[in-house]
Amino acid sequence: MKLQDTVRNYFRNRRAMAELSALDDRSLSDIGVSRSHIRSAVEGRR
Repeated sequence: MKLQDTVRNYFRNRRAMAELSALDDRSLSDIGVSRSHIRSAVEGRR
């Protein structure tokens, strides 16, 4: 993977985590993600 791709993925993941973190717990539950699992869901480890 190129450095450029790594940097792009890093910022994309941070943006996704910020957007998911802004949701309330009910909205997160609707999409099947708990607040404590946001990072692993974004990184594809779930």
